[in-house]
Amino acid sequence: MAAMLEGLDRRQRLQLMKFVCSFAWADLEVRAEERAFVARMVERLGLEPEELARVHGWLEHPPSPDAVDPMAIPPAHRKLFLDAIEGVIAADGEISVEERESLQILRDLFE
Repeated sequence: MAAMLEGLDRRQRLQLMKFVCSFAWADLEVRAEERAFVARMVERLGLEPEELARVHGWLEHPPSPDAVDPMAIPPAHRKLFLDAIEGVIAADGEISVEERESLQILRDLFE
């Protein structure tokens, strides 16, 4: 995944983190393990301070549904997004029904 992350431009990196944070909220609670996963991703992405502030904001309040458009994800990056989303929802050791359903909807949209 590290090599794929390097292929993202700044806008795409922020878009990825917006999706990851929105899925962290799928069960209406962002747990410590999910926050730690996000922190590791942010570090690997090398986000700028203002971008980091936006990510922290999404961990406090989920991005609006209108701001998370799966069809805006370029086909070349969809697997990377799915892998990152799977990582955040599995980070706490539990995958809730809401998380599972949201992930399946995203997979279906990408097919």
